[in-house]
Amino acid sequence: MIRASGVGVSYGSVRAVADVSLSIAPGLTVLSGPSGSGKSTLLRVLSLVERPSTGEVFVRDVATSGLSWPDLRALRRKEIAVVFQNPADNLIAHLTVGENLRAAGASDHSILDSLGLGGSATWRIGALSGGQQQRLAFGCALARGASVVVADEPTSQLDVRSADLVLETLSSLPVPAVVASHDPRLVELADVCVPLVAS
Repeated sequence: MIRASGVGVSYGSVRAVADVSLSIAPGLTVLSGPSGSGKSTLLRVLSLVERPSTGEVFVRDVATSGLSWPDLRALRRKEIAVVFQNPADNLIAHLTVGENLRAAGASDHSILDSLGLGGSATWRIGALSGGQQQRLAFGCALARGASVVVADEPTSQLDVRSADLVLETLSSLPVPAVVASHDPRLVELADVCVPLVAS
């Protein structure tokens, strides 16, 4: 679905990512490593938010370097859903749980049961814990029909119990997911782990 070949990212003389090649396969891929290792930068490149300085990113075997920014955004909207670190950044606060799902494209609320959120359709977002909000964010990503879900440190701002909810969700997503994280539990859960080192 997404493939990186020889991807590097530089900001002036600073090399943030150096010569990474990988394929996002079905299951959970975790980009691991300490702060400053380029996890978030590589995730932005894989999610088509940022272009690499060198190398190529392919989405469904389409080379993205030749695409215009409008075409790149259109491809991202169609194929890739992004879940951010802060749970509140993923949802529309003034809408209910069900309304957030409908805004994402869900025609019914059955997805809430699979997320462990059954019966919460009429709740306001503020009534959910951080972990429940992140679960809903992944549900909205699926409702959009995304082919790949990417998430940047989705457990970093959660307590252990809330993080456990997110881990359960990530382990059962029906589409490939790629996550940047230094959470050892996520690394252990990964089908594929891509270790990165600080430059």
